[in-house]
Amino acid sequence: MKLEILPVPGIGDVTAGDDLAGLITSAAPWLRDDDVLVVTSKIVSKAEGRLVEVPADGPERDEARHRVLESETARVVARRGPTTIVQTRHGFVMAAAGIDASNVDKTHLVLLPADPDASARRLRADLAARGLDVAVIVSDTMGRAWRNGLTDVALGASGIDALLDHRGEIDPYGNELNLTQMAIVDELAAAAELVKGKCDQVPVAVVRGYPRRRGDTDRGVSVLIRDGESDMFSLGTAEARVEGLRDAARLAGAGGPFERDAADRALGLVTGLITPGTTVTAGAGVLRMTPAGSGPADLIRLGADAHRLRAALAAEGLASGIEFGDDAVTITFEGA
Repeated sequence: MKLEILPVPGIGDVTAGDDLAGLITSAAPWLRDDDVLVVTSKIVSKAEGRLVEVPADGPERDEARHRVLESETARVVARRGPTTIVQTRHGFVMAAAGIDASNVDKTHLVLLPADPDASARRLRADLAARGLDVAVIVSDTMGRAWRNGLTDVALGASGIDALLDHRGEIDPYGNELNLTQMAIVDELAAAAELVKGKCDQVPVAVVRGYPRRRGDTDRGVSVLIRDGESDMFSLGTAEARVEGLRDAARLAGAGGPFERDAADRALGLVTGLITPGTTVTAGAGVLRMTPAGSGPADLIRLGADAHRLRAALAAEGLASGIEFGDDAVTITFEGA
């Protein structure tokens, strides 16, 4: 396979109501069938009027931007300093919901397209009306959770499968591929960014030579968004800690399998934190706690210490049961 990545300069500033297909074909009369057109989401948003007016500077601008962020946010994933990572109403996880203040005058913010897949379909249909059978990818820039630096990814697509599924294929060594699905539209979006740049006012690029398939090519980018069940990293650090505390407050009474090493780690975690004088005796699947004294305050502290220990056990993956006696608390583990 031989790929060419071709910039489309000369499109100029885009405003609400502009005909993107007309602007692109005028700037790139050399477009041909089977090209993959990668269009920066910002010019799509501008053409669709997805701009919000805000003050040019001062605290009023910050307040307005915060209100816009709230309106575009379905769920806050993480916050650190001035940075807020959210899940947008489209399902994308992005800094500041993809709201952008670059390459636009200071009195406006640019929002993401309301439906990037629909935007890609409309642009592709408009180009088809001009006699061009091309695929369209609407792209934007995102960070990566585990790596520094930004890269472009696809927010919307039409005329091209978002995923290239290799599952069930056999590699050269005879191994069956079970998990391999390539996010083709993301890879093409990132490749196109190499010739678009951020300050060169080249919002469109063409990838030529990619053999796009002729299957169900209008499923769009939604197939790339993980659902809650398969997303193992849906929370930021602080948010995961909050959720852990909530889980600790809702500890159930059902037991679980006993693991000596895990129980020892839990005991080690609370050592030095439980009330001085409170004793913990460990047996086979049983932890018995006795209070430092016999007064009401000692019994209240015992209950708090027991919950602390159960939270530590839960952190080790051990569910526990609890029994209250006249002079002790017994924490038990089923399957011991």
